[in-house]
Amino acid sequence: MIVQVAVAGPFLFPLDYRFDLEDSVPPVVGGRVWVPFRNKQQVGLVMGLADESEYDAEKLKSVVSVIDEQPLFSESHLDFIRWAAHYYHEPIGEVIQAALPKKLRAGDAVEITGQPVWELTEQGRTLTPEDLPKNAKHQHALLSHLKSVSGSQSASQLSSALENWRSSLKKFIQQGWIEETHGLCLAEVAYAERPDHILNADQQAAVDAVTQLPEETFKPFLLEGVTGSGKTEVYLGMIDEVLKRGKQALVLVPEIGLTPQMVSRFTAYLQQPVAALHSGLNDSERLCAWHLVRSGEVKVLLGTRSAIFTPFADLGICIIDEEHDLSFKQQEGFRYSARDLLIRRAFDNKVPVVLGSATPSLESLYNVDSGRYQYLVLKQRAANAQLPTIKLLDVRGEKVQEGVSRPLKVAMEKHLERKGQVLLFLNRRGFAPVLMCHECGWQAQCPSCDANMTFHQSGTAHGHLRCHHCGYQCAAPTACPSCQSEEFVKVGQGTERLTETIEEWFPDHKVVRIDRDTTRQKGKMAELTEQARSGEADILIGTQMLAKGHHFPNVTLVGLLDIDQGLFGVDFRASERMAQLILQVAGRAGRAEKAGEVLIQTHHPDHPLLMTLIGKGYDAFARKALQERQQAMLPPFRYQIMIRAEALQPQEAMRFLTELKHALLAQAADSSDGQGVRGLDVWGPVSAPMERRQGRYRYQLLLQSAKRSELHAVLGRVEPYIYKSPLSRKVRWSIDVDPQEMF
Repeated sequence: MIVQVAVAGPFLFPLDYRFDLEDSVPPVVGGRVWVPFRNKQQVGLVMGLADESEYDAEKLKSVVSVIDEQPLFSESHLDFIRWAAHYYHEPIGEVIQAALPKKLRAGDAVEITGQPVWELTEQGRTLTPEDLPKNAKHQHALLSHLKSVSGSQSASQLSSALENWRSSLKKFIQQGWIEETHGLCLAEVAYAERPDHILNADQQAAVDAVTQLPEETFKPFLLEGVTGSGKTEVYLGMIDEVLKRGKQALVLVPEIGLTPQMVSRFTAYLQQPVAALHSGLNDSERLCAWHLVRSGEVKVLLGTRSAIFTPFADLGICIIDEEHDLSFKQQEGFRYSARDLLIRRAFDNKVPVVLGSATPSLESLYNVDSGRYQYLVLKQRAANAQLPTIKLLDVRGEKVQEGVSRPLKVAMEKHLERKGQVLLFLNRRGFAPVLMCHECGWQAQCPSCDANMTFHQSGTAHGHLRCHHCGYQCAAPTACPSCQSEEFVKVGQGTERLTETIEEWFPDHKVVRIDRDTTRQKGKMAELTEQARSGEADILIGTQMLAKGHHFPNVTLVGLLDIDQGLFGVDFRASERMAQLILQVAGRAGRAEKAGEVLIQTHHPDHPLLMTLIGKGYDAFARKALQERQQAMLPPFRYQIMIRAEALQPQEAMRFLTELKHALLAQAADSSDGQGVRGLDVWGPVSAPMERRQGRYRYQLLLQSAKRSELHAVLGRVEPYIYKSPLSRKVRWSIDVDPQEMF
């Protein structure tokens, strides 16, 4: 038997191995095997079985052992994985690596047991207090408790109800009165009382549009709802109907920080366990969620982008929240878009897919205009809450103290006096983005990147410097390396510096800072957002981690401090990202009974983006932006593939991309019909906006065409050349299909 195995490595197709273990269980398609690979053994996934190979069978290596007797993936899920590898021009083994939890990649068993639980046996249920010693009060309490509850009890449940129960439990087990089993590996959740969700007309119409589709019908929906319009309630209404049919739901969210609060809301409303999958979990927790969803024991999976590859027993609906968010695009290694893969997955499974956002991507709005997506709209906020008023603060000529203008400071004082919360948004962490010598102008630059290092006040006695691009970190100098002066100027604002200033201005109010630096510890994000949600904190300061998904009912004022840097980006998507960010941050204000106010500080109040966005709304901005994209022949009216290369020597990366460009143009001119590919544009190679990063020089080649099929066909014909080229060993290269950033 020839076994076609996908292993991690630069192989576009599975590798052939012999199977000649007579006493072993035969391999199955979709199951794992141990195979020899480069002088070691590696776990691979069986993609197919055959009677013969195009290679000499005697020269093929043999499978070492079979791990799985039953497949981990169904044939349809394997087809989805194959499609992802083909579309993103990624080696099949690398896609499998992304699809398997780490423990399964290491060869561990699929099944994972949970914590022990205990319940009375038939003999134990017949016991009476008279059967126990009179003075054994702990035994009496344990028996009484187990008889009063239905089902099994875990250690935490027993500890919350009883004292000193373990010795009594041990005696009961020895007598055969209690049996021990294992519950789900999922952490226990105490179900809160199910909240009453009374949907308004728009919300109910959205739920009905999705849930009243015929069985086994694929249809994509774009759900656009203003911030605070209750999109989560709509998702829950859809999922509730799907669960009643015995099917499962996959929900993708953009941020790890949003996951715990959404799991709590979903669990309370659905009254059943909800599995979570994100990078904040340990390996056992990830395998647990993966296994429970695959086996069908858990019906709802809520996760970040990597959850897209989880196999389901019976998938019934796919949902993605904040579909416009850049975090759904993997930027390293296997560069996939979870949003686009979710649509493909829904298509394969013949189920509806819902893309939700208050600020939809231009690609999704284009698909609505093209008739590919059905458009659902939530026009008003839930529970009669009103949209906040948004004003531009022209700070030209204004005295700006530590990044805060006088009008914004006055507004903060007024809202705090009225017992409202204030949120200040500054999308730059650290104390100051530049540390500069006052005498000679020297600036602290990263030794590995074309970028300044950010000064962080905390951590060491004199602070430290950190590069936010490569992670390099060092102590801040006490004297200038250039002129030996000891006088430094900290230029610019970061959240750390802003927090220090606000605490000095408002000493009687609690200030909470939420950014990547303050939320590194596990559980810290949930702790800080709970302080914000409960009203314990008066002033919130944060980066874009605060911009989306959070419900802070007491926030009445939102101040955006420095948005001008986003108005003039080198990426053609910069204006779209800026508009989305402004409205997402603004949406944190006035989400309950109290009216909300949003103040945006800017030196460019007459900028076209701001004038259109504030004056006419996001839809008007999006329509104008789509017209500009069409005139410029940019996505979504064209399709793109970015090929990147980086090397220690710049000429090596440039030479690699230049030779690749010649090969692409030659293939485009020599198509099978002799007509060539007329619409293919190949731009570059050019240096990346940040040419040097982590000590390597970075360049890129951009392919663009009006036809997606022709673009992929040309690259597919040239792809083998890339792997065989001697230059490919001297550079790090990557293929990015539908790139979202031009960094």
